[in-house]
This record gives sequence, structure tokens and C-alpha cells, in this order.
Amino acid sequence: MKKAIATRLCTILTGLVVCFNAFSQDSSTIKSLPPVKITASLRKIPNSIWKGFSTYFNDAENPRWFRLNKDYLVKFMIYDEENRALFSKKGTLIYHISYGYEKSLPPDLLDQIKNNYREYEITRAIKITGSGRLVWIINLEDEKNIILLRMEDGEMEEAERLKKTS
Repeated sequence: MKKAIATRLCTILTGLVVCFNAFSQDSSTIKSLPPVKITASLRKIPNSIWKGFSTYFNDAENPRWFRLNKDYLVKFMIYDEENRALFSKKGTLIYHISYGYEKSLPPDLLDQIKNNYREYEITRAIKITGSGRLVWIINLEDEKNIILLRMEDGEMEEAERLKKTS
């Protein structure tokens, strides 16, 4: 059951990231994105990419690199958190996603969540940075519900509320 819930939450997160990108675009024109092509893990990384990665993520452990169209995707760990970052071929960070927990949240956001959702446990806190934006996706659970929160610039919104099945 936990695996099914986790799978559903991952699907929801993916949908939110897609929506996050879609709403940031001009809605007067519809743009079709090219297909994403991920190739096998890479053994040799260009120096510009490695330098950019080292600048941002000096404490990274076990980086695994993949080619994503013309960009470079890296999956790595920092302490006990799984991370993903996408770099351009010039070594510029495009986005970074960190999969954390309650302890990963800044104190002000944690207080805001705890004040509004006293009976809920924070089960996951995902931090998404890119294009000058910082968005948090927080999973909350109680005995009967799962809530997916989206937080940006001090604003908190319930993206989805699910009822647990017994």
C-alpha cells in the first residue's frame, strides 16, 4: 500500500513540475516541446560541466551522469538526500531538485505548515529551484488523508488532497 501511495505521489509531483513549467509560459501561443531523449550513463564529462557541478555541489557523493538531449542530468546524494540537477552544455545550472524530509524545510516554512496542519505529519519535502524560482512540494499525512502542498514566495496552496483507503 505504501508503494502504491509513493507511486501516486511521484506521479502527482511529475504532473506538478509539468504544470509549473506550463504556467510560467505565455498562454497566448501553444508550443510543442521536442521529445526528451535520455542516453545511458556517461563516463566522461566535459570540464565545463564538471566545473559547474563542483561549484554548486561540492559535498555531492556518487554522481551518476546522463545525457538529456543536449544537456547533462546528474543524480547524486548530499548527506541523506537524493538530488537531481540539470546542466547546460556550457556548465550552467538549469534546475535542481532535492528530495528531503521535514528537517530539510527552513524554520519559517515549517512553522507555517505546522500552524495550518497541526494534525499532519510531514513525510516528504521536495525543493525545486530553477529560473530564479524556489518551489517546495510537501507531502502531509494523517490517518485518513494525504495532502500535497505547494509553497512559493511565502504562499501556500493545497495542490491535492487524497483520501486513504483502508
